[in-house]
Amino acid sequence: MSMTLPHFTDAESFCAFRTDASRWLSIALDIARGRGLDAGAPHVFATGTNLVVGLGDKLILKIFPPLLRAQFVSERGSLTQLKGRLHLPIPEIVAEGERDGWPYLVITRLAGTLGSEVWPHLPEGQKEHVLRQIGETIAAVQRAPLGALAQIEPRWADFMRRQMQGCRARHTRLGLAPRFLAGLDDLLRDAEKLIPMDAPPVILTGEYIPENVLLGCDDGNWSLKGLFDFGDVLAGWRDYDLLGPSAFMAAGRPGRVKSLLEGFGYAKLDFALKRRLMALMLLHRASDLNSHVCIEGWQEKAADLIELQEMIWPG
Repeated sequence: MSMTLPHFTDAESFCAFRTDASRWLSIALDIARGRGLDAGAPHVFATGTNLVVGLGDKLILKIFPPLLRAQFVSERGSLTQLKGRLHLPIPEIVAEGERDGWPYLVITRLAGTLGSEVWPHLPEGQKEHVLRQIGETIAAVQRAPLGALAQIEPRWADFMRRQMQGCRARHTRLGLAPRFLAGLDDLLRDAEKLIPMDAPPVILTGEYIPENVLLGCDDGNWSLKGLFDFGDVLAGWRDYDLLGPSAFMAAGRPGRVKSLLEGFGYAKLDFALKRRLMALMLLHRASDLNSHVCIEGWQEKAADLIELQEMIWPG
């Protein structure tokens, strides 16, 4: 077996490589041993974008292919910038380096249970509590100074304009129903006025979702215990980070939506805010309404995008 990481020119080839740990695990363990780290009980994380392996119960090694070097820059910059600035644990960088042109990070492993494992089973009141904490955490992250993240690409205005230009083609390709596509032009016209392009940017992870948070239970009550995965950070308008928890966790429940927004700092949910959030949801870099809006039967219940925004953000 080669002990050299290969070169990939496309994401599909890399994905096939990543999903077959037998092709790269020995290299990851060689990196760990070279750093003097315990490589005796590795745990390969099957999900995710990069090569990720747990080293015991204390450390994680993340190896980024050259074609995803931007994620390495984002992760390293975010963990450095946010260190010591949050009430919530995030990973700390223990070591960094490069192997065959592939950058890597060794980071601390956080305690807690993956949010996606327990979220479906939480009582409603506890879901509202966790969403309020998520709103508070988003606001806390956004209060941190940008530092070197101010230079991260793409810049917000460029990113938004590119997303607007490709919005119709994207959602047509993803199979969004014609009655929703019919409202896109009006929504995009509104978006140009509702989404600030030149306001002071803040740190955006784009992914406050159950797969990227850790929860813990104390005396029967679940709460937010950790936050990880900063590989897709942008600097831009603050509302963008409300989309993940709105789509995947709030699920159109008024109490959940209210808790998330109040935790974030919004006391009032008016039509302009709903319209802006709907536009941002369609412009998100991972946007796919059919897969991401966790409201049962919404495709049949909503007649157009305005009814859909009222369904996602009731009140």
